Amino acid sequence: MKHPVLHIVIIVLTSILLVAHQRVNAQTARRPNVLFIAVDDLRSNDGNFAAITPNIDRLAKKGVVFNRAYCQQAVCGPSRASVLTGRRPDVTKVWDLKTHFRQALPDAVTLPQYFKQHGYAARNVGKIYHDSKEAQDPVSWSAPEIKAITDAAGPKYVLPENQPTNGSWKKASWECLEVPDTAYVDGQVASAAVNVIRELKDSSFFLAVGFRRPHLPFSAPKRYWDLYNQSEIPPPSPDSAPEAAPKIALHDGVELRGYNDIPDSGAIPVTKIQQLRHGYYASISYIDAQIGRLIDELEQQGLMENTVIVLWSDHGFHLGELGLWAKTTNFEMDTRVPLIICSPHVGVKESNTEALVELIDIYPTLAELAGLDIPDGLEGKSMVPLLKNPTRPWKKAAFSQFPRPWMYKNEPKYMGYSVRTKEYRYTEWVNLDEGAVESKELYHYSPSTLEKRNLAGSKEHRRIEKSMMKLLRQGRKLRRDNE
Repeated sequence: MKHPVLHIVIIVLTSILLVAHQRVNAQTARRPNVLFIAVDDLRSNDGNFAAITPNIDRLAKKGVVFNRAYCQQAVCGPSRASVLTGRRPDVTKVWDLKTHFRQALPDAVTLPQYFKQHGYAARNVGKIYHDSKEAQDPVSWSAPEIKAITDAAGPKYVLPENQPTNGSWKKASWECLEVPDTAYVDGQVASAAVNVIRELKDSSFFLAVGFRRPHLPFSAPKRYWDLYNQSEIPPPSPDSAPEAAPKIALHDGVELRGYNDIPDSGAIPVTKIQQLRHGYYASISYIDAQIGRLIDELEQQGLMENTVIVLWSDHGFHLGELGLWAKTTNFEMDTRVPLIICSPHVGVKESNTEALVELIDIYPTLAELAGLDIPDGLEGKSMVPLLKNPTRPWKKAAFSQFPRPWMYKNEPKYMGYSVRTKEYRYTEWVNLDEGAVESKELYHYSPSTLEKRNLAGSKEHRRIEKSMMKLLRQGRKLRRDNE
């Protein structure tokens, strides 16, 4: 015969364990999902012309728009490595498109990996890491990546004459055809992501969806081109380099020059400039429609009220401004990026903030929004306080950098370290072999202007230059001390 007291104890303990288990399940069920949307080469609104983006506007009404968000290096591989590890390029040692961050940080726990470790289904559709086989990080995900690599992801072009030949995929810089959205890779990414949402609707998920447009080539279905009257799209302004800017800060547009309808050197014809700008905005509207498909699916599955959505771009993009095309500089148009965070349980809605934030701040922010401890070693700062109060005091500065020469072999010779405050940007070009500063830049910004004149060395701006120099060097020393 069983001892009655022992029997009662067993029943009580079983009940306690059952209640505890139910509470854990309830807490897990209440954890918010994360929809992590990356858009390649999407620049911030320059104030002169806005793309037609009704679905991005829908997100803006549900959360906070960060008007002054900055990437850590304005090219995709290094920027994405920083976002996903929460560390700056000098820590990841990723300054190019070939190096994997795990060479320097073999034990790093990436953002999706951290969520996976806490019971989330961490999934990837589209371009999240740089889109090469060597750049992928399988340990970050709960299942194999979907359409993560361009060669296996679907077409950049539809026309036969634009198909890759002799190992080169660069053909025309644009394509405009009456085809369905799924004729191009980003429509296929959206379809695959919708299927994953349906698959994971009853799970806690971290779903990363990466869109490739508006990266060149500007390929988008004709209906998105038809949203714009090309003659109404303003020309780039200013269209020449800043006065007294050092040559090392500039580039010759090598990314654009590789397309067969673009001259190898010299000026780009005005008609081609307008066509390119038209194609860029058409591509944004195409991506906006794919983002709308994701939002619609969340709503249809009843998931919007428990899903944090973050929309970000890896860097900005020049469309002829300053005489530059594409990215790979420390200038404002390349380093400033769109960033929207929608959190259904934390923060205000339909708001924006002028606070200076950085893309490395995304990792700690999402961890906190999910109720997870913020891991040690991250270099960013959680933006949750800004979600609650977008006007509160915040960072004094945001830091970016870029190597020269670009497309270097082995190691870069120079690194341009740049700091952005509310009104100024200061950049030092450092010879990495000697440690000497070889060129300096100082620019003053008003709300609607880009870089006009390099003020470094001018007597009237000596005090500002000195304070900016101190801020930059303090920031670099802090990062070195944390390595």
